[in-house]
Amino acid sequence: MKRSDFWYDLPEELIAQTPAEPRNSSRLMCVDRESGEISHDRFYNLCSHLKKGDLLVMNDSRVLPARLYGEKEGTGSFIEFLLLEQKGDKVWEILVRPGKKAKPGTKFSFGNGRLKAEILETVEGGNRIAKFECEGNFFTALEDVGQMPLPPYITKKLEDKERYQTVYSHELGSAAAPTAGLHFTKEMLEELHEKGINTAFVTLHVGLGTFRPVKEDDVKGHKMHSEHYQLPKETAELINKTKAEGGRVIAVGTTSCRTLESVASFNNGEIKEAEGYTDIFIYPGYKFKVLDGLITNFHLPESTLIMLVSAFMGYDNTMNAYKVAVEEKYRFFSFGDAMIIL
Repeated sequence: MKRSDFWYDLPEELIAQTPAEPRNSSRLMCVDRESGEISHDRFYNLCSHLKKGDLLVMNDSRVLPARLYGEKEGTGSFIEFLLLEQKGDKVWEILVRPGKKAKPGTKFSFGNGRLKAEILETVEGGNRIAKFECEGNFFTALEDVGQMPLPPYITKKLEDKERYQTVYSHELGSAAAPTAGLHFTKEMLEELHEKGINTAFVTLHVGLGTFRPVKEDDVKGHKMHSEHYQLPKETAELINKTKAEGGRVIAVGTTSCRTLESVASFNNGEIKEAEGYTDIFIYPGYKFKVLDGLITNFHLPESTLIMLVSAFMGYDNTMNAYKVAVEEKYRFFSFGDAMIIL
């Protein structure tokens, strides 16, 4: 299976630069997983596509405002940090631009000194390890000073930081939003419960590896970035109860899907309380162990995410759905429209 098999032509104007207002007004493409049949709706009508006893599994990870703009102490020259992964108390692996300014021992200041950092070492791939210092809580200072790490294809400034968070985000730690969840409003969550549709949460902290392009011509040669996940006991119990009672388990987003399938893969198909790291790569030929449905956005050509969708919905159905989405002028990527596959 070649990377180029997952290419499609996308006019640049279909890349959503701003979120839909209100959140749940985005369009919803509905695809029958078996037949490939497509219909069109709006996200606020999601309940009409679900049944009593269904379970939506959502990723409650919250995005860190992980992009920092500051200056080099002593010279005042510009620097940009992007926090990737916490390595210890106020110690982070980071991306730095321009890298030549960030030699070990160099110090930087952000937000007029609200946050300060010193480069400790350079690691594999050119990333740096930095030690931060601040008055009070580090994450509070980061909320004050940091910017949302929007994907490179979004060039417009985000006016409201909360629009790149789901309304149910809780566990701070992602470098990118689990974007399928951006369409939900608090009122919609209440409506789901009123109609007997359950919700449960997992946490998968999305790394920047989610944007890493597949460079290998043979898809199987691609190595996924490892990400931390947690599946709580109450979620495991709800999933098992739903399955036992004939309900459907529907993942909200590829991150929730990868969490569920990872836990099942690590436990001989069984879902139970679990925490760890996963680098699971789902592409056509994968046999799903948990999923009965998927809510997702429209993903980049040749990305691991469109490959995951193809594994679930079938390659031909997927490429046809994307062709229709372009023809119908759906909005694409993080702030774009949604698809439900059942």
